[in-house]
Amino acid sequence: MTSPKSGTKASPWADWQKHLNDYLVDSAQRSIIFLDILRKRGNNYIQHIRSGQPPVLTFNYEMILNAKHFERPVNYALVRISERRRKDIDPDRQNRRALRERPDIPKRPIIIIDPRAGHGPGIGGSKRDSEIGMALDHGHPVYFVLFYTDPIPGQTLPDVIFAIEQFIAIVAELHPDADAPAVIGNCQAGWAAALACADKPGIAGPLALNGAPLSYWSGVAGINPMRYRGGLLGGVWVNSFLSDLGNGVFDGANLVLNMELLNPANTYWTKQYNVYSNVDTEEDRYLNFEKWWGGFFMMNDEEIHYIVRNLFVGNKLERGELELQEGRKLNLKDIESPILVFASMGDNITPAQQALNWIPRVYSSVEDIRRHGQVVVYIVHQEIGHLGIFVAGSVAKKEHREIIGNFDMIDCLPPGLYEMVIDGDVASGKFESRFEPRTMADIAAYDDGIQDEKDFSVVAKVSEANDNLYRLLARPWIKLWTTELSAEFIRHLHPLRLQRYSLADINPLTRPLKNIANVVRKNRKPAGPDNPFTELEKAVSDYVEGVLDIYRDYRDLHQEEIFQLIYGNGWLRSLFPPVQDEPRPAAAKQDHPDYDKRLAAMEQGGVAEGLIRIYMAAAATNQGIKRKHFEVAREIAATHRVLSKLSLSRFKKIMREQSAILQADEEKALQTLATLIKNKDDRMEALSIARRLFLADGVYNDEEKALLEKIRKGLGLEAV
Repeated sequence: MTSPKSGTKASPWADWQKHLNDYLVDSAQRSIIFLDILRKRGNNYIQHIRSGQPPVLTFNYEMILNAKHFERPVNYALVRISERRRKDIDPDRQNRRALRERPDIPKRPIIIIDPRAGHGPGIGGSKRDSEIGMALDHGHPVYFVLFYTDPIPGQTLPDVIFAIEQFIAIVAELHPDADAPAVIGNCQAGWAAALACADKPGIAGPLALNGAPLSYWSGVAGINPMRYRGGLLGGVWVNSFLSDLGNGVFDGANLVLNMELLNPANTYWTKQYNVYSNVDTEEDRYLNFEKWWGGFFMMNDEEIHYIVRNLFVGNKLERGELELQEGRKLNLKDIESPILVFASMGDNITPAQQALNWIPRVYSSVEDIRRHGQVVVYIVHQEIGHLGIFVAGSVAKKEHREIIGNFDMIDCLPPGLYEMVIDGDVASGKFESRFEPRTMADIAAYDDGIQDEKDFSVVAKVSEANDNLYRLLARPWIKLWTTELSAEFIRHLHPLRLQRYSLADINPLTRPLKNIANVVRKNRKPAGPDNPFTELEKAVSDYVEGVLDIYRDYRDLHQEEIFQLIYGNGWLRSLFPPVQDEPRPAAAKQDHPDYDKRLAAMEQGGVAEGLIRIYMAAAATNQGIKRKHFEVAREIAATHRVLSKLSLSRFKKIMREQSAILQADEEKALQTLATLIKNKDDRMEALSIARRLFLADGVYNDEEKALLEKIRKGLGLEAV
């Protein structure tokens, strides 16, 4: 280096001294600004509590129904999002303008439910690019289910489910000319929505379950440690104990802490260091997220006990043993709504196995899904974390955009199991979605087997015994000494709350930070990107993160080994024998009660039934169902002289009937097409429509050629 004045070469020591001085100034300034950001976080936390912890939505909304006034009151409410993202709210407007013969069909409403699992509502709409934002972009009326901080005394989980059922029913009443409401349930709200749809079949349209656990014992050994925690603590008695300390109220901060402990590197270092190293750009994002992350909501003792005992430890929903009403067990097979499951391999809170494995447990085969007239679709992200499923803008712009945009298509898929495959990238904003038929083996490939799940059936029995002992021997004494004052004192001393309000302005020691930080921001002098001390700092940060990751991996492996030693022990298993899987015989087609009715209905109907039967047969080919096929079918339905006269509900009813007939006996169903379509000109037109459907992607494949030949013969037409 040469001095500009003297022309002499500066010493390396001078360079290092300059880099060091720049780094020390930068580091000191970042430290002050970082502490000020934590001060603002504390102030936001206190302000959020004083304002009643409203939803962290970025969208305006209006109250529709408050469940506090129900016959069985709960702390839930239904609101409608009252703003629109753009004037052109219908992405299909241009296409529909060309179809003047058919009046514009109102968009189905969408109901979004956020999880009540420690945090407050709003995560599904905390950004403009979110589930709510994508639903508005597609022109749907959007409703949101929110909840309040404190539960209504005495409310139970069945009360909450019944409230959700009433919300769905009132939305359907508000939109009588549209399709049944689609329901999006995030995490805990996913299985809650599934409970509502199983309890009241047919109440909703498509049901999207995002990161929602339904198979609570599932996971991969060495990868999914959270499922072992309940067993290591002895089961549900811990929740009973914490609820008793809270004077009958369970503190949601305990659930949040449990999630934070999963990844100590991120909790104790990476998240904070990311803000510290980027104080000039990360402040707003960090404070917005922490406003939601630090909003802790409560549950009644009865609610948390029911959830942990019956679902997370007992796994009764998957096994068909869960009861919302005494003597009436819920069965996920009763859900009539098409189901879409969105899971991620990067999710360490709801592993993909917990989101997907209920499918082969509830249904014995894909044929069993078809016999029940059900459509099950799944989509698996390869890397996004649990919160990213609901929060990440990239996921909203791709997966949620396509899921919501294809609700109408999912509603019309032939019964079966599909994977939704989305081609395209967020940068271009252009996507092509298709639905590939899948088998139960495709779902099993995400897991490493189910032998390890037997230990969890032992946990369920040990948990029952421990909880009974706790309630008999310890609970009376704890309740004797617990008051609302002591419960409130314990809540305020929770570490997640303490770290927030201790740095807020209510602490007089932090008040000078505001003025000091303002001065520092005005005189900010960041070190250059090539500063070796900045690079050293990042290297040290990577090292600390690596050490904490090693600790996490060792801890998780050690906990898994202890769990297996305890619950795999022969002596304990002799006292609490594991549940033995009973082999399920493959059901024959005739096992379905409507089988004979479907056979009898093969020759009933006319042109509409025949054309829709052809469409459903074409859609069931094994090459995957693409959006373009559906668009062609919709255009045909809108312009055809017979189909265009059908109401939407009648059209979909015929679709379900014809799909069921094809499932019963496809060969015979196609052979009887001429019975339905009697006029030769109509049959010629039907064959032309079939060819048009198959040519939607520009080419016939061998399977389509074979099916087209069967349709031609069934119509009684000569080969051309």
